[in-house]
Amino acid sequence: MRHNVLLVFVSLLAGCASMRHAPQRTAIPKEQARAVTIFDGRSGARTTWSALVDACADADVVLIGETHSHPLGLAAAATLFGDVANQRPSSIALSLEFFTRDEQAALDDYLLGVTDEDTFKKSTHRTSGSYPPGHARMIETARDSGRPVIASNAPRRYTSVARQEGFDRLRDLTNAQRALFTIPDRLMQGPYKESFYDLMRGDPNDEEDDNASGHNGLPDDIIDGFYRAQNLWDATMAASIAHAAKSGASPVVHVVGRFHTDFNGGLTARLRRLFDANARTVTLSVIDRADDALASEDVARADFVLYVGDN
Repeated sequence: MRHNVLLVFVSLLAGCASMRHAPQRTAIPKEQARAVTIFDGRSGARTTWSALVDACADADVVLIGETHSHPLGLAAAATLFGDVANQRPSSIALSLEFFTRDEQAALDDYLLGVTDEDTFKKSTHRTSGSYPPGHARMIETARDSGRPVIASNAPRRYTSVARQEGFDRLRDLTNAQRALFTIPDRLMQGPYKESFYDLMRGDPNDEEDDNASGHNGLPDDIIDGFYRAQNLWDATMAASIAHAAKSGASPVVHVVGRFHTDFNGGLTARLRRLFDANARTVTLSVIDRADDALASEDVARADFVLYVGDN
């Protein structure tokens, strides 16, 4: 367990925006992606791919909470984006956690044909591990449709400042620098914070390598810094999505690690605060399990829960 906690520590230090994915050698057919098991996250009833597409096409914002590195899960997200784009070709927009605001120009250069794919990947430091086929398919769909892709996240250097020095240090930066991130008005409290701290603390029943805080994993003063960074990511992504939606894009389909969105997570909650009560937000959670019924721990995780099997 201590090893797993350290892996989480390293991935958070790097930032989800630079999360590495396992290379995928063969493309997953769209029909296989459409055949994943789908549940209504509230009632637990099985539902269909077409019902999922219709709900997303009718939304203002769609939050796809992915399981990082899951080939079928990524293929399902890419296929869903394509199917929704077929219904909303003139207004849909794609938003990605995995690109940061300072990469927007490089992304636009590729979308508008100023640069080729190799130049785009070099300028945004994409490799086979950080640019999986599912993400590439979504960007190509947007490019072919002439639709925007939003580089929504805060650059890692600023989340590092938030983690190590706090938000006041970010407030002291220039206007040009501050345009690349959104400082949250407050830290999220409640279940989201509790889940984050539990994850970073590790398993309390693991007797290996206890630390001074009385549990395994990371001490709370270190976790505090990581939680500030997490809130900076959420606030920045929420502001990026809201700006696109209020500028006329509909739906804005945002792809992000599902911890940010599950159970009205930090991103979901912040985004809903930026819209009026009539805004339609649809949430999805892509889970690496297989079952014919919605597991009790997945009830209310999202509006739709997709089971895509083991990775």
